[in-house]
Amino acid sequence: MKQYVISSSPHLRDNSSTRRIMQDVCIALLPAAVMGVLYFGYRSAIIIALSVLAAVLSEWFYCKVSHTKETIGDFSAVVTGLLLAMNLPSTVPYWMPVVGSAIAILLCKAIFGGIGQNFVNPALAGRAILSLSWATLMNTFTQPALFNFVGVDVASGATPIGAGVAGKYTLLDLAIGNIPGTIGETCKIALLIGAAYLFIRQIISWHIPVAFIGTFAVCYLIATKMDINETLYQVLSGGLILGAFFMATDYSTSPTTNKGKLLFGFGCGLLLFIFRYCKSAKAEWCSFAILLMNVASPLIERITYNKSFGEVKKA
Repeated sequence: MKQYVISSSPHLRDNSSTRRIMQDVCIALLPAAVMGVLYFGYRSAIIIALSVLAAVLSEWFYCKVSHTKETIGDFSAVVTGLLLAMNLPSTVPYWMPVVGSAIAILLCKAIFGGIGQNFVNPALAGRAILSLSWATLMNTFTQPALFNFVGVDVASGATPIGAGVAGKYTLLDLAIGNIPGTIGETCKIALLIGAAYLFIRQIISWHIPVAFIGTFAVCYLIATKMDINETLYQVLSGGLILGAFFMATDYSTSPTTNKGKLLFGFGCGLLLFIFRYCKSAKAEWCSFAILLMNVASPLIERITYNKSFGEVKKA
């Protein structure tokens, strides 16, 4: 006689786990992190290490104080620290990644219930708070010097989207990262290699990145009267590639439905275009665009959710 087990969903499972997903994200970020160290010197490596260490210790401290289950083993704090470091210039003082990671973990993640309960991306929120609190330090960049491991010792300069520098760099410079910027956003080739790894591992889907970048590019094409070179320049400048593939796709702060993801990406691209084209050219606008859409994510989820099979129609 056959026996059947009745249990609650989910009934279909795979080998995915939070730890495996976060480890894959770390692996995907490694090429850009390595290029950041090669371009901006040993300070970049120290900033990355301090940011990750501070994030892990902050999460451990919160778990101890709140008497909750220790979660540092799921690598989510490592990802938060790494992403925050990738969004920092190599010129910031060493206390800044420590403060930023503590803010990201304690104020933007832990107090809301930990991983999966935060309504904004912790790393982006940490960067936004740092940018608003210490604007000068967060907007001081150096010219890159490949393989200058002892550190870059040159005058600071503006990013390619800064005032008065539009067109100063070639598209090749933008692609390989030979430009001023934050540690992890400059080398677009390294970021795309990491993004390809996430696609292969099925960690992210195409919906948000394509909608994000596509909307931004189409808006710029229209605004510049089909100037393809200017559009490509803007796409490869700033944190668009890093944000579209690694931060806008955060599971906790983006919709789960495919329609919702497309709408979310469309909103990110439109907001970034408005900020960058109509307001001013600043490196952190991509972060603010994603954060605003993070807040709108529950509403998007509500209006695009998939109806359950067998749902009783309400009178």
